[in-house]
Amino acid sequence: MSSAPVRHDPAPDDAAPGGAGHDPVPAYGLLGRLLPSGTVSRPASLVERNMRAYRRAWLLLLSGFVEPVMYLFGLGIGLGSLVGDVTTDSGRVVPYALFVAPALMASSAMNGAVFDSTFNVFFKLKYSKLYYSVLATPLGPRDVAVGEIGWALIRGSLYAAAFFVVMLLAGLVRTPWALLALPAALLIGWAFASIGMAVTTFMRSWQDLDVVQLAIVPLFLFSATFYPVSTYPSSVAWLVQLSPLYHGVALVRGVMLAEVGPGLLVHVAVLAALGLVGVLVTERRLRRLLLR
Repeated sequence: MSSAPVRHDPAPDDAAPGGAGHDPVPAYGLLGRLLPSGTVSRPASLVERNMRAYRRAWLLLLSGFVEPVMYLFGLGIGLGSLVGDVTTDSGRVVPYALFVAPALMASSAMNGAVFDSTFNVFFKLKYSKLYYSVLATPLGPRDVAVGEIGWALIRGSLYAAAFFVVMLLAGLVRTPWALLALPAALLIGWAFASIGMAVTTFMRSWQDLDVVQLAIVPLFLFSATFYPVSTYPSSVAWLVQLSPLYHGVALVRGVMLAEVGPGLLVHVAVLAALGLVGVLVTERRLRRLLLR
């Protein structure tokens, strides 16, 4: 969420021998042993593998949560005291902190998901060759795609949930409808994790990943995150509304401000479609890259 919202952060066991990446992982993992037979799918094994990889590196996860909180207090509350109230696109007048906080929550879910599904997946795909080992188990390319996207979704959702708690403590949660922001964050995480991993399968070198930065920073700044769409010229406003993050911001802001209506289903449909397309493209690309 800063000028460098996405950073390379390979899972600690991917870079250092002796970590969880070298542990034998059963086909259905710990979850499969604890839960009734048939209730855990094969991709859950890959999610569990990633959870084990971070068991001694929880500070890396914490770092992704701190940044949006600093934005909230620095811009939402600090700058908000100078800005005062703003008029939303629906015509409602709200304090600036209440306007910008839902957008930062949506951005938090996006960053957590993109962070894990691009740089980390690229490292596993091109350098650690982790997925060749995974394919030696009963897991297939579809399981790899769903498992990695699921893990990125979990990471983005953790950031969003933690951010929600901060908003609650700051007095920025003022309606029971706000609880819907949590499933909305799940949807945002799924959409961006799927698209992020699909794009990563086309990358050939670390330099290619600069494209991710070039995409994420404008999305963060110009998706009605800090000011309403109505502030843009009409010739540009339509372009803003094409942004996938705009739909996430509008969805979270709508439920946080109790402006719930059928119009929110459009944002849900766009994000769900992006997630589905991302999963399908990722599976196809992994099948081509790993099984050729």
